[in-house]
Amino acid sequence: GCPLPRIRPVQPAGLCQPDAANQEPPFSVKSSLTTSHPGPPREDQVGAWSCCCCPCGVEHQAWTEGLGGRLAPSLPWGTSCLKYLTFLPNFLFSLLALLALTVGLWGLAVKGSLGSHWEDVLPPDPMLVLVLGALTVSMVSLFGCLGALCENRCLLRCFCRAVILFLVLEALAGALVAALWGPLQDSLEHSLRVAITHYQDSPNLHFLLDQVQLGLQCCGVDSYQDWQQNLYFNCSSPGMQACSLPASCCTNPREDGASMNTQCGFGALRLDEDAARRAVHLEGCGPVLLQWLHRSMPALGGCAIAIVLIQGTELLLATWLLRALAAHKAVEATEPGPL
Repeated sequence: GCPLPRIRPVQPAGLCQPDAANQEPPFSVKSSLTTSHPGPPREDQVGAWSCCCCPCGVEHQAWTEGLGGRLAPSLPWGTSCLKYLTFLPNFLFSLLALLALTVGLWGLAVKGSLGSHWEDVLPPDPMLVLVLGALTVSMVSLFGCLGALCENRCLLRCFCRAVILFLVLEALAGALVAALWGPLQDSLEHSLRVAITHYQDSPNLHFLLDQVQLGLQCCGVDSYQDWQQNLYFNCSSPGMQACSLPASCCTNPREDGASMNTQCGFGALRLDEDAARRAVHLEGCGPVLLQWLHRSMPALGGCAIAIVLIQGTELLLATWLLRALAAHKAVEATEPGPL
């Protein structure tokens, strides 16, 4: 309902003088833009166009429609909040996953385990497990980041399907652990015995078993005498390590020094229990490891529940964002185009 003024010199006072009641403007802004002025307005016309009784938004919209374009409606406030709530957590998870991936690759390169054999009796390398897990998490989080930031519904669908797959696998793993807890404890002790037997055969087993014995301050499975099952530490072995124990079995393996004293367990299997107790740990790692698992079960369960809740929240936000983007696209498609 706003009449368009005729083009005339810029008024210094910033007020428009209305046209006569019965006088028609020689041409409208829209017709001048579309016919005789297909490009942007000239400097002598800017003042006349800016001096209008209509609000600036309406003037700018008419301006754009005259050029043949159409204003794209912006996202609603709620959809924008969903967009950034989906983006920010996934961005943080992407950074953490990339950091873990870097640490894992560095560990593999330092240990020289990139070409390790896959037929080991235990997982080939904890660093390899870290690399694979970090790579998977970083890819899924990247889908969520780019899907939310770029409003790409295809990436958001991929992210939702990956999170659903994670939730299903985690539920299956939890159900298997709860149903097979007894056999898992037996297999844990069996794995420790296998690790003792192949201690020198695999650097990965060497590393894992040393970390268990150092962390839990134990030695062997049931007692320190289990190291007799190792061909190198057996007292009948002709080698230099006969009747000895690994340095990780020692009560003070570093002896107040910076480096590990690899000879602190030499000859420990020849000593009686009282003399051996002063040099090495006598208690086996099997019972201690099971006790640690029982004590840590509430904390591990809480961490698992927190991870599931975070994944469920991210899935819910991504689903709401998908619906909001679909509704916004439908509204945008129903809007009339330029005349």
